[in-house]
Amino acid sequence: MQALIFDFDGLILDTESPDYHSWQEVYRSYGVELPLEKWTEIVGGTAESDFEPHDYLESLVDTTVDREKIWVARRKSYLDVLESQPVLPGVETYFQAAKQAGLKLAVASSSPENWVTGHLTRLGLVEQFDAIITAEDVEKTKPDPALFLLAAQKVDASPNQVIVFEDSHNGVLAAKRAGMFVVAVPNSVTMHSDFSQADMVVNSLADLPLPTLLSQMEQ
Repeated sequence: MQALIFDFDGLILDTESPDYHSWQEVYRSYGVELPLEKWTEIVGGTAESDFEPHDYLESLVDTTVDREKIWVARRKSYLDVLESQPVLPGVETYFQAAKQAGLKLAVASSSPENWVTGHLTRLGLVEQFDAIITAEDVEKTKPDPALFLLAAQKVDASPNQVIVFEDSHNGVLAAKRAGMFVVAVPNSVTMHSDFSQADMVVNSLADLPLPTLLSQMEQ
């Protein structure tokens, strides 16, 4: 193995459960619910889903809503919660172990560049990565494989020399379509998603140290 590629949202930082809960609060203010299975259609990437939260809300309440007012209010509550979110368990230990093993590190995210690098900078992690690939770098995001293929190219690794860490169904599909080994690490939002295509599923990176993972892959 030559490189590890990490998703960002929900894998390095839990941005996904606060995002879902902020939208759920909006829906409940209109007397309706946002089903988790609808939300997870776009978790990790939107390339193969037409779900849009404002549109779906309007379909449930059968009227138009003030989209700008909703977006501003929801976004503020969401970002306030994010400011207190820690790096997810095991992530920084993986970075340290990867450096010790001489492995390159990359991020491949369907989110915008300013979102990913902004949070990584705030968390003091941006310098850990040899490449950061985001939505602006490709024509299609996950589950299209382009993000992962470009990330591997940037760190001079072929797809079969890479381990990908993903928390979403869309992300797992993208990595497998790129021909990469994928470890799924579900979170509270994605835990009921289909991870049947992942090569391995773990509850937390803290449960599977990198040296143990590498030794298991060699067996």
